[in-house]
Amino acid sequence: MLLANEWKDYELIDTADGEKLERWGQYTLRRPDPQVIWSAQKSSKEWKNADAHYHRSSKGGGEWEYKRKLPERWTISFGPLSFYIEPTGFKHTGLFPEQAVNWKWMMEKIQSAGRPIKVLNLFAYTGGATVASAYAGAEVCHVDASKGMVTWAKENMELSGLGNKPVRFIVDDVMKFVQREKRRGKTYDAIIMDPPSYGRGPNKEVWKIEDSLYSFVEECLDILSPDPLFFLINSYTAGFSPYVLSNILQSTVGTKYQGKISCGEVGIPVSGKDIVLPCGIYGRWEE
Repeated sequence: MLLANEWKDYELIDTADGEKLERWGQYTLRRPDPQVIWSAQKSSKEWKNADAHYHRSSKGGGEWEYKRKLPERWTISFGPLSFYIEPTGFKHTGLFPEQAVNWKWMMEKIQSAGRPIKVLNLFAYTGGATVASAYAGAEVCHVDASKGMVTWAKENMELSGLGNKPVRFIVDDVMKFVQREKRRGKTYDAIIMDPPSYGRGPNKEVWKIEDSLYSFVEECLDILSPDPLFFLINSYTAGFSPYVLSNILQSTVGTKYQGKISCGEVGIPVSGKDIVLPCGIYGRWEE
C-alpha cells in the first residue's frame, strides 16, 4: 500500500464507528467513511470539538453541523501545490489527500523525462493531478463534465501561482472528447483518469464503470503518443481489486507498449496509531 504520509496541512486524527476526524489546515472536520467499520472511543475532546460534523440523512445526502463559523473556503498546501478546501453538500471537501502519493509520482516522472510532456487528465475534478503535472512542467489538458469542478480547478491553478502555465480546461463528456481528439490526430504522452463508479455527462451520457472502463481505456490507446510516459487509473469503486486495473492496463497499454505495470491500494495513516485508512486503488503503466 502507498501511504500519503508527507502532509503538513492535512492530518487524519482518528477513525471510529463509520467516521473519520481530520485536520484540514487549521480546521477539523468529522465525516463519514464506509471503510471505518471498527469501533473505538470517541470521547476525546477532539471528536466533540470538531469544527464541523457531516451527518448523513436517511433520505440520502446529508448536511453539515457547524460547531463554529468557518470561512466559505480556505487553503491548504502540499509542498509547492496549493488548493482551496470547501465543505460541500455531499460531504466532500474538493480534495482527496491520499492522491498526494500519485501527485508526487507523476511529478517525478515528468521532471525526469528529459523532454516535453503532454498530459491528459480525465474525470479531472478540482485538478489535483493537473496542478501537479503543470508544476512539473507538463502541458496539460483537463477534462471534466462538471463546469463547477473545472472552475475550481482553474482557481487551484491560480492559487498555486501556475495561472500562466499551458493548461486547457474542457467541460465535456470524456468519451466524446477522446473520440474527437482521435479524429483530430491529437496525442498525449501521459493519461490520468479517476473514473467514478457511476456518472452522467453534460448531455446525460451514462457512465457505469463495470460496463465502460475497459472500452474507454481502449479508446485512449489511440491518442497515446508513440513514446508514452505513463498511464494512471485511480478508482474508489467498492469491491474492485487493484488487479482489475492491472489486468485492464496489461490487456491494453501493456500489450501495445513495452513497460512496467504496478497496482495496489492507497491509504492514509492515522496519527499516533498503528492504523491505516484504505482510500482506494490505483493501476500504473510506465515506460
